[in-house]
Amino acid sequence: MSTMDSTMQVATTGQDATTGQDNTLWWRGGVIYQIYPRSFMDSRGDGIGDLNGITEKLDYVASLNVDGIWLSPFFTSPMLDFGYDISDYRDVDPMFGTLADFKALLEKAHSLGLKVMIDQVISHTSDQHAWFQESRQNRTNPKADWFVWADPKPDGTPPNNWLSIFGGPAWTFDSRRQQYYMHNFLTSQPDINFHNPEARQAQLDNMRFWLELGVDGFRLDTVNFYFHDAELRDNPPVPKGEAKTLGAPDSNPYTWQRHVYDLSRPENLDF
Repeated sequence: MSTMDSTMQVATTGQDATTGQDNTLWWRGGVIYQIYPRSFMDSRGDGIGDLNGITEKLDYVASLNVDGIWLSPFFTSPMLDFGYDISDYRDVDPMFGTLADFKALLEKAHSLGLKVMIDQVISHTSDQHAWFQESRQNRTNPKADWFVWADPKPDGTPPNNWLSIFGGPAWTFDSRRQQYYMHNFLTSQPDINFHNPEARQAQLDNMRFWLELGVDGFRLDTVNFYFHDAELRDNPPVPKGEAKTLGAPDSNPYTWQRHVYDLSRPENLDF
């Protein structure tokens, strides 16, 4: 992930059922072992790491005296961005196994005293997500405002000068709505409109699903990308002689802007 990709780790609160001690801040100063499921351990012989493979190796991970594991995305996805383009937030992609496999992993980890953190990528979805498939149909459907849509300028060009970290404009035109939708990353990763309270709550509900399943905390991906400037103002250029913006190669025009309106907005802090 790029250096513009600010992240946050969030732990749940409560007491340890065994010791009665408050484990609210278990992650502070703890050792967290990151696992990228696709390359960690293949239990099926198909050349792709999976959840059961992780479960098989948890005894080894626990022997390292770590406090918990952090799993990179394993959710249903077209995998155009290695799982960071999610089409179903509440299920496991078949290449990694099933929801039952994840529950078994969780049970095994907890039996070894390991906490389990998972990625949450809520700033954007895959364009294959049911929400976006509905949103792009027209301007009047129930999820019409769940993503960042905007009219073209009078000459048909994008609404403003915002750019994608992955190159090109941060806007793609959709012929059905005759509007542009915003994407900070791939064109297939439309941004959720966090100014819409229903969309915000839907993402919080998705997170609650995993908490109720028993996960101990989250690593929040692209946490500073949730909100955009509601007025869609142009980003200013980097003044001549000043350092370019970090987060993309120097060859990418993304670094030529000061990203004051498309990310790291004040509303992020309240959320």
